[in-house]
Amino acid sequence: MRARSLILPSLAAAAVLVAGCGQSGSSGSGGGTASGNSAASGDACKPVAGDQLVVLQDDKHLQNADNVIPALNAQFASANPAALAALNAVSKKLTTDDLVAMNHAVDVERKSAEDVAAAWVSDNKVGDGLEKGSGAVAVGGANFTESTVLANVYADVLKAAGFDATVQSVGSRDVYLPALEEGSQIQAFPEYLSTVTEAINKQVNGPDAQAVASGDVQKTVQALTPLAQQKGLTFGNPSDAADQNAFAVTKKLADDLKVTTLSELAKACGDGSLVLGGPPECPTRPYCQPGLQDTYGLKFASFTELDAGGPLTKAAIQQGKVSIGLVFSSDGALAQG
Repeated sequence: MRARSLILPSLAAAAVLVAGCGQSGSSGSGGGTASGNSAASGDACKPVAGDQLVVLQDDKHLQNADNVIPALNAQFASANPAALAALNAVSKKLTTDDLVAMNHAVDVERKSAEDVAAAWVSDNKVGDGLEKGSGAVAVGGANFTESTVLANVYADVLKAAGFDATVQSVGSRDVYLPALEEGSQIQAFPEYLSTVTEAINKQVNGPDAQAVASGDVQKTVQALTPLAQQKGLTFGNPSDAADQNAFAVTKKLADDLKVTTLSELAKACGDGSLVLGGPPECPTRPYCQPGLQDTYGLKFASFTELDAGGPLTKAAIQQGKVSIGLVFSSDGALAQG
């Protein structure tokens, strides 16, 4: 299961990301009234049970862009341009659907992270035609499934490029970022764009630094680049793959309403019949219920207190206890079929 935690920012700070863990329960948090633009008839958007979950596209970029991006020790990257080119080749191919499938293969099908990574590299021919390098390189991986799989993907592609690549399990970002900056223990790491941008931003500009990450990938990369240079780090190209907060419904509800985006859901559910599920902080956090209301105009009949993208929320959506809930976009539970 996914072990990386995301913290819901306070309304005052409005910092990056959402989702902190909490105890289960339920509480009301205000409903909505019918809208003149609504295609719903008062209860069309109430919870609908179904086994398959689908994420609705965050088409107005409420969430910050947490795309997978290669991080390297700057001195190592400068001396070994083939390494950065190899990891950029991963970014060119990697998608969120790939993350979902690989997480599912490890967490549900119980395959090894090494085998899953090797299969993805082979199936996508990522190792073909790479610029050649040489020498040792250690790729760090954090202690959750996705990071371990990605570390092995990076290592396999670096091997295909001629490097003697190994994977080293490391701890939290507070531990591995300094190790990556120093460069003797690990030289590369699969990172998450907005999360690492704000982590470095706070290191460089202090804990109260104004947030510079956003839902715009390129603007966030532009903000990250000078910060990374100050810390002796180099970042490659961001992939299309993102592991970030997302909102899911059952496929049956999405199909019934004919919606694929949060904007379409808002148009279909202006009557306020939606029931939202998520962590206890959700009703007061700008990237959760207030953000859905302010950015998309979504209206809710009630809020059910669950967990942060965990089993309680997913089960509540599937069982028809909530219409929509906060999940992680690359969760293996979202795998089709």
